[in-house]
Amino acid sequence: MTPKILIAASFLLAACQTTGGLSPVHEGFEAPAGTPEVTQAVDGLIVGHRLMAAGEFELALRAYYRAAGEKGLNADVLSALGSANLRLGRLGQAEKLLRDAIKQDQKFPPAWNNLGVVLMEQNNTGEARLVFQTAFALDSGGSDQIRENLRLAIAKSENPAYYEANNDNFELVRRGDGQYLLLSTP
Repeated sequence: MTPKILIAASFLLAACQTTGGLSPVHEGFEAPAGTPEVTQAVDGLIVGHRLMAAGEFELALRAYYRAAGEKGLNADVLSALGSANLRLGRLGQAEKLLRDAIKQDQKFPPAWNNLGVVLMEQNNTGEARLVFQTAFALDSGGSDQIRENLRLAIAKSENPAYYEANNDNFELVRRGDGQYLLLSTP
């Protein structure tokens, strides 16, 4: 037999073997008596939302992916994935996911609001203003966050120079007992 045939045969034989799970050495200890058996995991969206609130955006993204595997890519899951990507600074991915969420459910205010935030981050204030107006209308003005985002988008679109980043570089230096000096930095 040629070496290629021997190698191929060994791969085929290896693929036919049954593994049988973990060996007894690697199984671990038995659960303590009275421990309830977990048959159903907590919803990935709920876990993801809690992780987002705790500032654990990468872990939240993983939980949202788990939810996508369980529920499919519905508007709620797509919006959650977009929100996590937004918080991680992945604006392009966030925008695509949020637009996909809106395509699935055009009446989902959180997706509209988060898309507006992405557009504001990309300095696309005109479109962001329209997106926030849509979110505000769909929410019937019930969300303080959407209302504030719309207010900021309107203010920035009407007077963009007012909201530009402050490029003045100054540093406050302490000079003894209660004295401070404002110095220009390069």
